Amino acid sequence: MHKGIIFAIIAAALFGSSTPLAKLLVGSVSPVILAGLLYAGSGVGLALWMIFRKIVSPQTSQTEAGLGRKDLPWLAGAIMAGGIMAPILLMLGLTYTPASSASLLLNLEGVATSMLAWFVFRENFDRRIFFGMVLIIAGGAILSLQESGRFHLPIGSLLVAGACLCWGIDNNLTRKVSASNPVQIACIKGLVAGVGNLSIGLFIGNTLPSLSLAGQASLLGFFGYGLSLVMFVLALRHLGTARTGAYFSLAPFVGVGISLMLIHEAPSITFWLAALLMSGGIWLHLTERHEHTHTHEPMEHNHSHVHDDHHQHEHDFEWDGTEPHTHPHKHEPITHSHTHYPDIHHRHEHV
Repeated sequence: MHKGIIFAIIAAALFGSSTPLAKLLVGSVSPVILAGLLYAGSGVGLALWMIFRKIVSPQTSQTEAGLGRKDLPWLAGAIMAGGIMAPILLMLGLTYTPASSASLLLNLEGVATSMLAWFVFRENFDRRIFFGMVLIIAGGAILSLQESGRFHLPIGSLLVAGACLCWGIDNNLTRKVSASNPVQIACIKGLVAGVGNLSIGLFIGNTLPSLSLAGQASLLGFFGYGLSLVMFVLALRHLGTARTGAYFSLAPFVGVGISLMLIHEAPSITFWLAALLMSGGIWLHLTERHEHTHTHEPMEHNHSHVHDDHHQHEHDFEWDGTEPHTHPHKHEPITHSHTHYPDIHHRHEHV
């Protein structure tokens, strides 16, 4: 299996498990404070990991390229959309929506991510991927109607859908910096978003929970938000935004399974119909194959790499043969054909 797919599936499993577990904390912690603790836990945990890795293995800790000045506007936008607005909307949505339904509605994040990638950031797609997204949208619509039985969107579904749109913006902006160190990206997002959400919560009069609850939320944030985001950034690097969003659509089904086991919710027939439609859409994404003759234009960038077919360059320094390694390098023009995704080396035009 392509390593980008593995990264995306791990990211989906980690994030998907966080939604029903966060639902268990919503009644005891205000939504905004909870969002802050989740992100703060991810940021602090990843910061400690980077410090530990630098002490224990300083050489391997430098195999990823650090963020540059040109990356900061993209990262700032991603933090605002996905780190501040999205988690607040999701935590508020969880106060109105069953955890299993909210978990399935999070499939709309993949839809928002792909639509923005295709029509705003001009990433390529085909009919198979498009029809998969249609099935996911249909499942989300049916699931939203389930809450009220009438043809309007209830507040809980609208809030979760709003969170998905914000995360879709976040994912597309994060793709712009995905060649850089994923742990550094996730750490900065966690710390800034955590401080921002906690500050907002305290400003509007919310109070901090007990040390025990804060620790639980922080630990959940480290795995469900921090490590998940690291895996997601790696997937963006290898798969592109829309495909990563498609594979990440597995996350809600992980959340559904956990919510049914832990919270003992009883899903209706409508729920299973929505799940069937969404599963069909995800299957179309998972079975996609994209291959054609394409040309790589000259480019220069910096990221962790090995000397594969796309990295046949000279070094202007003494290299001991260790891979992967990181340094600024140039790509010469090349034309060839192979199965590929719109990763950081395959963002070409299609005819």
